[in-house]
Amino acid sequence: MKKTIWVLISIAAVLMLGIGLNEFRERGLFSSSYAAPPEKPAPLQAAGQTQTYNFDSDKTGEIPAGFHGARTGQGTEGKWVVTADSTAPSKANVVAQTSRDRTDYRFPLLIADQGSFKDLEISVKFKAVEGEVDRAGGLVFRLKDANNYYIVRANALEDNYRLYHVVNGSRRQFAGANFKVTSGEWHELRVEAVGNKFICYYDGTKKIEATDETFKDAGKVGLWTKADSVTYFDDLKVVAK
Repeated sequence: MKKTIWVLISIAAVLMLGIGLNEFRERGLFSSSYAAPPEKPAPLQAAGQTQTYNFDSDKTGEIPAGFHGARTGQGTEGKWVVTADSTAPSKANVVAQTSRDRTDYRFPLLIADQGSFKDLEISVKFKAVEGEVDRAGGLVFRLKDANNYYIVRANALEDNYRLYHVVNGSRRQFAGANFKVTSGEWHELRVEAVGNKFICYYDGTKKIEATDETFKDAGKVGLWTKADSVTYFDDLKVVAK
């Protein structure tokens, strides 16, 4: 008998507004219409300090301890809960339901509250499960608030991997790669960020190397999805450098 597995699922279903409009939004030409609430301060992590989250000890059906939900863009925040997947890396027994609204320029965030990081290595396992507008999962880092951060994400509908900075809710790509991103399978995202240099890996292979000066200070880390994506996450790990 297969062992059940603890994972984290983000579910946020919306109705499609049209391919043309979605393309504009994917390029970051729309920005958030609200001011993000300020983040509570979190202690700066010294080099070598590590935080890991496998969600095994969290209560099923609820948001995991030490995190809070937020949103870039419009509409509802989405719902983040601990749930089960028999194929995941680590154990569990519950599912989550969706929320619905009419915008696809919506990016649900799950933000870790226990520390802030400047230079870091961050990784997570993710599985893109469902989504008609988008089917994506990502990592955020150097997050100032829900409208200002770096994000690297993979999209299984578009078969690409993108690195953005989000400034005042407006998302701008500054690097990326195109390759097959499969749905229904577990993959690993990993980022090394030191100073203004960023190296992004997918399943252990370097896919992106870029520089950017937008966010130079330490910030929080977390998880990300888009629009109606249903995405599972597990084994989030961040190491300060």
